[in-house]
Amino acid sequence: MLLYVRLIGYTAGTLLMLFWMVVILGYRRQRNFERAFFFLCVALFSFYSGSLLALNAQIYYAQPPVFLETFSQMLLVLGLWTMPGLVLHLHVEYAKERGLISGNMARFAWLAGAYLPLAFVLLTRRVVSDAAFDYLTPISTFGLLYKIWLLSVLVVCAWWQRRFFKATSVAAQQQFHQWAAVWLALGALLVFDLHLRAGAMGAPALGAILALHPIPAFGVLVYYVEKHNFLQIGRQRNLVYAVVVTFLALLYLSVIRRAGVWLEPLLPPEATAAILVFVLVAFFEPLQRFVNQLLRATAQDAIDRAHRIMGPIQQVARTGDPARLQGFIETWVREQLELADVGLTLAEAAVLNNEDGLAGSESAFPVRQAGRSFGRLRVKTHGAMLSGETRAALEFLCDQLPAAIDLCHAVEEKGRLERELAERERLAGLGQMAASISHNLKNPLGSIKTILQVQLENPEMPESLKSETEMVLAEVSRLSNKLSQLLHFSRPTVLGDTTAGANMADVTLEVTEVLRHEAERKGMRLETSVNGNLPLVAGREAVNDILSNLILNALEACTAGGRVSVSARQQNGRALICVEDDGSGIAPALREKVLQPFFTTKTQGTGLGLAIVERRVAEAGGRLEMESPAANGRGTRFSVWLPLREDPK
Repeated sequence: MLLYVRLIGYTAGTLLMLFWMVVILGYRRQRNFERAFFFLCVALFSFYSGSLLALNAQIYYAQPPVFLETFSQMLLVLGLWTMPGLVLHLHVEYAKERGLISGNMARFAWLAGAYLPLAFVLLTRRVVSDAAFDYLTPISTFGLLYKIWLLSVLVVCAWWQRRFFKATSVAAQQQFHQWAAVWLALGALLVFDLHLRAGAMGAPALGAILALHPIPAFGVLVYYVEKHNFLQIGRQRNLVYAVVVTFLALLYLSVIRRAGVWLEPLLPPEATAAILVFVLVAFFEPLQRFVNQLLRATAQDAIDRAHRIMGPIQQVARTGDPARLQGFIETWVREQLELADVGLTLAEAAVLNNEDGLAGSESAFPVRQAGRSFGRLRVKTHGAMLSGETRAALEFLCDQLPAAIDLCHAVEEKGRLERELAERERLAGLGQMAASISHNLKNPLGSIKTILQVQLENPEMPESLKSETEMVLAEVSRLSNKLSQLLHFSRPTVLGDTTAGANMADVTLEVTEVLRHEAERKGMRLETSVNGNLPLVAGREAVNDILSNLILNALEACTAGGRVSVSARQQNGRALICVEDDGSGIAPALREKVLQPFFTTKTQGTGLGLAIVERRVAEAGGRLEMESPAANGRGTRFSVWLPLREDPK
């Protein structure tokens, strides 16, 4: 009975460790925890496969071949040598993941304590081909030092499991850690009872129990990982199901072979194999129903996960910020589906090749709805490929994303329209205020100006009063100009007949000639460049406002000896006006403010010149561009693009 228990147990242990190795390799997350877990499974696989090989050799050979016996001993010993250090290493990495070990120095100290005893064990190990090798209690081969090391590791790991139990508030994790602590403590008792004092049950039975002791722990771990996503290894259900079915098939083939040997005195081995294979037919229909239910539950779970993911995405979409929505989708999907990387490329009406620029572990999913392309969702897995349920969740998610993207754009457009309406209401209020100011102030100012001019023409006025009267007259004129500019900004320009337009060359030359005297007075050069027969553009008043304000702004930005250049030409089917100065330029912090109404850096300015330019350009359906510095780290260039008008002739 003990022989068959060991035979079945070693086979189950070998397949279970191989199962975990395949799952971890399939997931392949770049964490030290998975690496330590994988190598621990390799060590246990080496132990169980070596023990299974030696046991089969004892069954089939009266005297096992030396090579086979030596090879099985090497596998067994290699697994036992490395197992204690890897068990402690696994717990240290998990503690690091949970934040119970802070800093690399503490981690390195724990790892040194885990692996340094291995050097002393290697020095005390006897030759693996020793004829007295005990397969029932192989730990006794390593001597007292190894036994103390293994016992200490099991006790320390049980203590770590208690710490993990206290550090988590998740009920499933608490259950596992509590159970694991008890199981590790039981393993320590088995080591102590078998190797440090005489066992009450006898050495063979205790040896078999101790050898098979890890199998229930790794079996229970399968349940917690699959059911509760414990250890965050990932719910690779299709991979898990495929590996389980494969291993069950291998195990059943092994049972068929064993049964054939047992029943050989009664039936030929081929007849036994045929009967046992035929027995599977009776389970075909129940197995089919079970698989259908399993696949249906898996699909429903994928849809439920996608619905849970879409809830927060819809909330962020209601903020009306497409950039924030895109970043949130990438981060949220990566966290919820436990992917290595997620990238969302939004490209409306663009044809994207889903295979372009993809690495081996990357996949792309089109985001489209009703034939309209919104872009693609690129995902990268930790493992070699996406699991079936994750792929289904991503496909369902990509069917739902267009609605969230449309909602975000709709909210953004609604906010833009509300801001535009508020701006229009503000400008309307400003227009009413300007009209009221003009009505109440401009007429009295005109009267004051007229009286002062008449007084200046009076020859009897003393010379001492003439200079002061001229100063007051200049201030009245300046105040009247500011009121005119305010009134000018508050009302839209008169664009005139939609079929008519202004000759850009004529308007450009007219404005520059008027302002040339102002440039000469300030000691500056005003250069004009008008190329050939220029087209018709927006109404004359609008172009006049644009040019005069830009040139005056450029003259105020330059110092004596400076240069302002004005050019007008046709380019790319549109009219282009450029006004450039060689002043100090606009500071980066002020570039977004210079076009705002009433913002100015001048002591005598109103801050309406560039605001009028921007408004006239928008009214004409054009575009205003600003570049500062323009050349050699200095100056500012304003470029005005205006649509062309057809000549009615």
